[in-house]
Amino acid sequence: MNFDESKSSLAHITEDGTRAQTVKEHLEGTAQLSAEFAKVFGCEEWGYCCGMLHDIGKYSDAFQKHIRGAECRVDHATAGAQLCRDLKGLYVLLAYCIAGHHAGLPDTGAISDDGRCKSMMGRLKKKIEPYDKFRNEIEIPSLKTLPFNSGYRGGEKDSAFIFSMLIRMLFSSLVDADYLDTEKFMQQGNIVVRNKGQSMDSLLKKAMRYVKGWLQSSETDTVNGRRTEILKKCIRDGEKDKDLFSLTVPTGGGKTIASLLFSLVHAQKHHMNRIIYVIPYTSIIEQNAQVFRGILGDENVLENHCNIEYQDSEELKPMQLAAENWDKPVVVTTNVQFFESLFSNKSSKCRKLHNIANSVIIFDEAQMLPLDYLKPCVAVIEELVRHYECSAVLCTATQPALRPFFTERMNAIELCPNVDQQFNFFKRTNIHNLNTISEQKLVDLLSKENQALCILNTKDRVNKIYQKIKGEGVYYLSTYMYPVHRRRVISEIKERLLENKKCIVISTSLVEAGVDFDFKSVYRELAGLDSIIQAAGRCNREGKRAAEESLVYIFQIEGTKSLLGQNKQVEAAKYVLETEDDITSQKAIRKYFETLYYFQGEGLDKKRILEQFHHNIYPFATVAKEFKLIEQNTKSIFISKEEEAEAILREIQQKGATKELMRKAGKYVVNVYENLYRRLEDAGMLLPVSEENNEDFFMLRDVELYTWECGLKVGEISDGGNVLFC
Repeated sequence: MNFDESKSSLAHITEDGTRAQTVKEHLEGTAQLSAEFAKVFGCEEWGYCCGMLHDIGKYSDAFQKHIRGAECRVDHATAGAQLCRDLKGLYVLLAYCIAGHHAGLPDTGAISDDGRCKSMMGRLKKKIEPYDKFRNEIEIPSLKTLPFNSGYRGGEKDSAFIFSMLIRMLFSSLVDADYLDTEKFMQQGNIVVRNKGQSMDSLLKKAMRYVKGWLQSSETDTVNGRRTEILKKCIRDGEKDKDLFSLTVPTGGGKTIASLLFSLVHAQKHHMNRIIYVIPYTSIIEQNAQVFRGILGDENVLENHCNIEYQDSEELKPMQLAAENWDKPVVVTTNVQFFESLFSNKSSKCRKLHNIANSVIIFDEAQMLPLDYLKPCVAVIEELVRHYECSAVLCTATQPALRPFFTERMNAIELCPNVDQQFNFFKRTNIHNLNTISEQKLVDLLSKENQALCILNTKDRVNKIYQKIKGEGVYYLSTYMYPVHRRRVISEIKERLLENKKCIVISTSLVEAGVDFDFKSVYRELAGLDSIIQAAGRCNREGKRAAEESLVYIFQIEGTKSLLGQNKQVEAAKYVLETEDDITSQKAIRKYFETLYYFQGEGLDKKRILEQFHHNIYPFATVAKEFKLIEQNTKSIFISKEEEAEAILREIQQKGATKELMRKAGKYVVNVYENLYRRLEDAGMLLPVSEENNEDFFMLRDVELYTWECGLKVGEISDGGNVLFC
């Protein structure tokens, strides 16, 4: 076909040059999909209008020359934005989506911005190629309905933030529709099937079969009986209307399965599209995802976090596609992935946002919602519940005191029956405050123990205490050990505990969540109260011993300063220790979080994210740069100490660092902060993994500097490259 002679306005031509898609075909296809996505949150015609206008700039003669091979750059996205400005009224909101559907949502900018600026104001003044030919084929859709179908009333003080969320959701609908329509055309006859998984009805039946035996119990005086009581209540409450919920369950109370059953019943009852688990640690994600896959099947569960990438192989391709827009019934992701996506302006990150609408969202370990960004995180949770057909569940053993940060209409409904009774029943330990002790005193106490876990605030101190008591049955754990190695050590520790052998573990806080240890005693260096209670959950976990015999000791080491960034948590914990007899009570936990939030003050929104949205000002690009939950840069150090690691290294060197190989390599990687990386690099201890090296990915030159005892031995590194081991 000779497209040069064709009078049709073209949007896409296949790489082999045999087929073309007209602009009208692309606009109509995109509009239909975008309308379908936006219908979920009551904005069907808004989504349709976005789709119909997003590429009208392709009707320009300049673009038509470009697509037929002329070497010229043409801005086709600004045309639809300028048209929306001219249409005025509600159309103005769509201008952001259309202007940003390739480059990302822009800041509003200043009135003085000229056409060279990337802001919205600048784009609206930019001189672009004439595109009036669109009027011969395209009728501008009308906007007759107001946004939101959940009782929104205008004039609220936070209306700019509310409308910024609407813009993001419409942007997501448009971007995903644009990608999908283009993919459908470009890959016609060779499309990878997107396996969306089974229906909620099917998944609920699977889960009910899984818990069928448990539901027959009516006991209230056993651990399993109490877990069943909580589970039954969650199943019943799944029938409730969509809302904000809390699930406050003591450690060992079975909250993972209970929250899953609530979500499945709730989703099935209200015809909801998916369940999204938002979890702070990748270690818990991997553990929970494995549980969910065992119950629901691999094809129904998507993990989406930094340690897993779906790419390359045909088997993984459908999962890779689902990861782009979260098109699976159960998604397990991180706080970082979830919240940074919701505050992002990039099309790649925002593409999945519309699929959050009409979902059950479980915030597991809700006390770990990021403190520095707590107010914007709470604001976005409220928006999802109020205006996007979501239900949210704050799930934890230490429920944060978030009520003051929601508006008066949002009051979490508790799913756990008789919360205080449950916590009294599951109380398995006695907590003693040793106050301030010397390092030597701690060493003496640990040396007398048979099975004890000691959790310290820094890797340096973990190493120091370990070196003083190491011997048969004494273990070291920290993130200076790569994941495969760490899992092997954890497995060995569990075996020794089961066999009642001597087992003393010195660890960082990595064992406080996602690691089911059961020690006779736990020692915890003073930290936040939630960390202390998590640590206590590793003592007498199965309730096989009397609480009086299962002791948790809190202590401070003489001359120790609080870990950077943890000062307020430590001070709030001190206050509760001084004023409450039982620091594990709901009253004490509430007091801790109220005190912590008071100490944090304006730091609960340290980048003033919410303040930046005001008077129709939408700083999308600025906020996306500033909303970063993990702000310390880390570098990955690959340790090729095992046969599989060496094989992966050879593949990377031969094929390059593909995402699939990087995922495999992650099992043998230690992540270090920038300052330690510089010390290692200056000491000549690092090498690039390959010639085309990722600047954040290196290998350890001498694998003897990594030991099976302590992992990466950093110690003190001199300029000459000599390592003085601790």
